[in-house]
Amino acid sequence: MKTSVIIRFVLLFVAWAATVGILVASTPRFTPYLAFVIVASAIIVFVPVYKKYVRNDKNRK
Repeated sequence: MKTSVIIRFVLLFVAWAATVGILVASTPRFTPYLAFVIVASAIIVFVPVYKKYVRNDKNRK
């Protein structure tokens, strides 16, 4: 994997983690619904990026 792809993953993860941190800090308690929202958002954000940069990168070589 190229360095630029790794940097993209790190920056995306930091932005996602900050958003999740704000979400968790703004709610009075941690609920199963909040856990579902966090997991669903991770899937929505990271799976397409993984498919684009990691899985397709292996097919090109």
